[in-house]
Amino acid sequence: ISHIVFSIPGIHGIEFGAGFGFADLDGASANDRILSGGKTKTNNSGGINGGIANGMPIVFRACFRPIPTVMREQLSIDFVTGEETVLTPRGRHDVCILPRGCAAVEAAAAIALLDLVFRQQRILCTL
Repeated sequence: ISHIVFSIPGIHGIEFGAGFGFADLDGASANDRILSGGKTKTNNSGGINGGIANGMPIVFRACFRPIPTVMREQLSIDFVTGEETVLTPRGRHDVCILPRGCAAVEAAAAIALLDLVFRQQRILCTL
């Protein structure tokens, strides 16, 4: 999932479950206590342990960088002359990537999971 999500332009981070929130937890608080039936009391790991789905819902968040082209003048460098210059954006640019970005992340996750289903079916068919 991480690999395909990071292939989406503009993605700058991904976290599963508690993600970077683990930095604020001690080991006992971070552990997902296993209950009878194989489920866990919490889902701090986001359904993934050691890169393997653990049967709990897979939960992740992805982060997009802001759109770089803002419709106002900005200081920049002219790469030909090496001098400081004012960049004036022209043309039509997205003001927010999220409407398309969220759909792209959901589709990427679905493709990654379906790919794993197909791989598993291929393995089972050859046994």
